[in-house]
Amino acid sequence: MKPRQKRIALIAGGLASIALAAVLTLNALDSNIALYVTPTEVLAGKAPQGKAFRIGGLVKEGSIKRQDLTVRFIMTDTAKDIPVAYTGILPDLFREGKGAVVQGKLGSDGVFAATEVLAKHDENYMPPEAQHAVDQAKKGDAK
Repeated sequence: MKPRQKRIALIAGGLASIALAAVLTLNALDSNIALYVTPTEVLAGKAPQGKAFRIGGLVKEGSIKRQDLTVRFIMTDTAKDIPVAYTGILPDLFREGKGAVVQGKLGSDGVFAATEVLAKHDENYMPPEAQHAVDQAKKGDAK
């Protein structure tokens, strides 16, 4: 093999390795991304099917029901409601009427099976998307 052919083979091998690393990295990132949607968007069919995603909004007043480690509650953006089931220990800040974000998958029965529950971290915080959805819902109620 001539030196020029060796260099070309080495460069081609390096480019193939970089391309393979990029494909594997993008595939791993795609499988770990959880999209954020509101209850209104979920009920409108805009939620990913068969993939994990996040729902944000408020925990509806009077909706928390506990049975052992399973907690059932309703997430709302004041316009639409989604029932949620979560098995595990909830964050200390999780309360009715407060903001929360839940991650999981929507079941065929319409109940969101949460794998993670995140509560707001102070009395003024709400994820921007959830705040926008609540504001839009309030505008719709005022009409």
